Amino acid sequence: MKKILAAVAALMLFAASSEAAGLPAKMGITYVKAPLNVPSIVAKYNKTFEKAYPGVALSFPELTEGPKQTAALAAGEIGIASCLGSTSALLAASEGLDVKIIGIYSRAPKAFMIAVKDPAIKTAADLRGKKVAGPKGTILHQLLAAALKKEGLSMNDVQFIQMNLPSGANALANGSVDAALLAGPAAYNALNSGARMLTNGEGLVDATIVIAATDKFMKQYPKAAETFMTAHKQSIEWMKKNEKAAKEMTQKETGLPAAGVEAMYSWYDFDPTIRKSDIEELVRTQDFLLENGLQRSRIDDVRKLVLQ
Repeated sequence: MKKILAAVAALMLFAASSEAAGLPAKMGITYVKAPLNVPSIVAKYNKTFEKAYPGVALSFPELTEGPKQTAALAAGEIGIASCLGSTSALLAASEGLDVKIIGIYSRAPKAFMIAVKDPAIKTAADLRGKKVAGPKGTILHQLLAAALKKEGLSMNDVQFIQMNLPSGANALANGSVDAALLAGPAAYNALNSGARMLTNGEGLVDATIVIAATDKFMKQYPKAAETFMTAHKQSIEWMKKNEKAAKEMTQKETGLPAAGVEAMYSWYDFDPTIRKSDIEELVRTQDFLLENGLQRSRIDDVRKLVLQ
């Protein structure tokens, strides 16, 4: 009994010391490995966050869908969404969630693409009247809208079918759709199974993924975000110095062949600095969401979402 009481007392002491240091006693950090989120994979294998938050009981829920991440932020189930699509961040903020973007996770326009099989489809203009599968309200959806707009078309000119990436890839493979919106491993595997890239995000979208928390969480635990960003930057620096090991970790975690990791590794810009161009992309993304009826209320100044 004395040992149990001692253990409880020790845990309470850890919790109290964490709170005093501006950190929560326990905290969830989302873990998302796809499309090719190397810093997160490196942090997992190196236990980077466990080392950065001594005394904090960490959990790493694999919430891969943006709405689930923002719902978890709102409920306090996670403290930091380590890898959140900018579309999801904007939608949640427009509905009243006090989202704060604390850094950029990645920019990877080359990793997001429209894939087709029909040789007659040569440009986005040839998608008129065609069935296109993809996840609604995402960067990939934004890519499709931008590609069509460039050709003088709109989303009304295609038959857009809501599908996740694996389902879209399968639908393209079996011919039930004419095009699929794909990213990361799903895109790589499709391209190696008879599909071809019609276009990627280059010149159309920056494919910005953000790191986010809530303003409430950050005010309650002022050191939590700062500690996260310091540890996250350590993972990025480790990647640069240990590229071979980072690629091996990524291959093991994603199940991709070495050639696949090698091909996609350079597609990603993991610089976490929030640039002026990132804010400009957030503005363009909000315009896409509003134009396509996905966002109900305009955020007057998206710069207010960014941690200053």
